Amino acid sequence: MRPSDAAVSGSRRRRAPRDSRVQDRSAWWQTAVFYEIATISFQDSDGDGKGDLAGLLSRLDYLEWLGIGAVWLTPIYPSPMLDLGYDISDFCDVHPEFGTLEQFDSLLEELHRRDVRLILDFVPNHTSDQHAWFTESRASCRNPKRDWYLWADPRPDGGSPNNWQSRFGGSAWQWDEQSGQYYYHSFLREQPDLNWRNAEVRTAMADVLRFWMRRGVDGFRVDASAVLAKDLLLRDNPPDPQAGESKPPPQRFRNIFTDDRPEAMAYLAEMREVIDEFENCVLCGEVQGKTDRIGHFYGHDKPRLHLPLNFVLLDSAWDAISLQGNIDAYLNAIPNKAWPDWVTGGHDKHRVASKLGPEQMRVLAMLVLTLRGTPFFYAGDELGMERVPIATDRITDPFEKLLPGYELNRDPERTAGKNGGFSEADPWLPMGPGIEKRNVETLKDDERSLLWLFKRLIALRRKEPALAVGAYIPVRSQNDVLSFKRADGDVAFLVALNLVHEPRRLAWDGEGTLLISSHLDDYHPALLRGPILLRPDEGLIIKLGR
Repeated sequence: MRPSDAAVSGSRRRRAPRDSRVQDRSAWWQTAVFYEIATISFQDSDGDGKGDLAGLLSRLDYLEWLGIGAVWLTPIYPSPMLDLGYDISDFCDVHPEFGTLEQFDSLLEELHRRDVRLILDFVPNHTSDQHAWFTESRASCRNPKRDWYLWADPRPDGGSPNNWQSRFGGSAWQWDEQSGQYYYHSFLREQPDLNWRNAEVRTAMADVLRFWMRRGVDGFRVDASAVLAKDLLLRDNPPDPQAGESKPPPQRFRNIFTDDRPEAMAYLAEMREVIDEFENCVLCGEVQGKTDRIGHFYGHDKPRLHLPLNFVLLDSAWDAISLQGNIDAYLNAIPNKAWPDWVTGGHDKHRVASKLGPEQMRVLAMLVLTLRGTPFFYAGDELGMERVPIATDRITDPFEKLLPGYELNRDPERTAGKNGGFSEADPWLPMGPGIEKRNVETLKDDERSLLWLFKRLIALRRKEPALAVGAYIPVRSQNDVLSFKRADGDVAFLVALNLVHEPRRLAWDGEGTLLISSHLDDYHPALLRGPILLRPDEGLIIKLGR
């Protein structure tokens, strides 16, 4: 039986910050390092080859050792699991394959005991077609929940109401013989979209947020937050003249009438009001990829998301000129008092280590953990996990099944990582080569490993307010070296990152103390005076002055 809200209403409690030098000057979500976990791929406890809550609970000592400040879980709710659990059949329970609500409560309590926060994926755009709401909605045109979803009559010729496309290919409209209308689905046909214009829907989803926050959850990442509202007139989306045949068919339209509608911003503001009913909760969100639009998701007249997730580093060309330009463009695009964030991976993004290689992965770690803003990593990034080739008969991702040939498969990012300690059974997706060396236990024994670099950078960021909440001061990047300063009062740091596999000279005429090299060795003297010769793929953090 599901515990009542009243039974858990006392669960919201606050914990003392680890390091008051940093945290008492800012909100916890500004200083925490966020760590995304796909539960199914993290740790198996019962030998079925799939991760679960009990497995995650058994690995909390590792997260504490690493210095993680917040965990973001992909959906753990009951689901047919056609899309990694983003097809939800009950928003207020736990999928039996992952565990129980009681196990969730134990996990949350243990995280909080370690001063680690927990945010959940919130999927407001759609449900599974097996959700009780949709069962009622499709029962008849007169059902009280009919308007909870988007239904429309066919065109006079019997075809779909308009040309809107599903993200997974084909028309986004599915004919329902039983009730004689089409329903709309932005994603799989088994994921019907909710009608957010209906006030009852918004109330029901607000109650979902309250259900989990009363249990003690510290916030949410809003999935597909830009597509909550669709054009009331159902106008056709125009073709995109710049999209060629190399683009998947759904990306050959300009989604003017289905994405990023003004009404969606109002719905996000309503969500924020619910979040603000509870102390110290955060609202993050998946937003449109264009930098020039990201400021709208913070809100102007009314606050919306605390942290619209920013993938500019992951999407940027990896060179000093491109990076300094994209960083500057992003910082200029967000409102003056907004807090930045930097995301370097995720369950539906290509593994960044596959793009950069192991040497530059160390440089990325130093970059993200020294920029002003909240860092988000995907579980395994600290191990240098790369994309894993997936055999045709092991594919689970609907993107690859329905739109093959466009390199959209997200399974290589979702693999688990005998099997590197993940499970004694055959994992639900293959582990890939090199797992015997690229795992926590092996890398913990090597204090110059990428894992130890993450740990030391996180500890340094927590210790030094200038690196966590100080000002960001750009420095002109030249000669393949990306550099900038961080400052807080009289304390300042220079960060210099060599983005190529050859030595590069940093044209710098100051002096300071070397705190850490990305190589984690003692090659440089402790006291540095410019200019400095950076080794291939080397990043330095220098405390300026004597």
